[in-house]
Amino acid sequence: MKYIKQFAIILVISFIGEALNRLVPLPIPGSIYGLALLFLCLQFKVIALKDVHETSSFLVEIMPLLFIPAAVGMMSTWHILKPVLLPFSTIIVISTLCVMVVTGRVTQWIIKKQHKEA
Repeated sequence: MKYIKQFAIILVISFIGEALNRLVPLPIPGSIYGLALLFLCLQFKVIALKDVHETSSFLVEIMPLLFIPAAVGMMSTWHILKPVLLPFSTIIVISTLCVMVVTGRVTQWIIKKQHKEA
């Protein structure tokens, strides 16, 4: 029963994020609204971490499995993707490298900051 309650909390937050997507005229996906809303609820102790921990850990563990339908959908539209494969690949490689560099720099900055405070 605990897992159903935790999953229901995550679903309700996701639904509110989708509703915000419809109401707020910004080009931000509903999933991002939901993620930000869940983060704020956890930060301000509206929702305790123990109320979503086990189910969210399970969902993170099975995340690769959730990408299979998207990959199959891309395979069925191969004739559309084939002409733009090189630009897409270039964008993916460049954006992945940028994310890796920025994440590494931010992590190094946080570690240095923690060492100075200690």
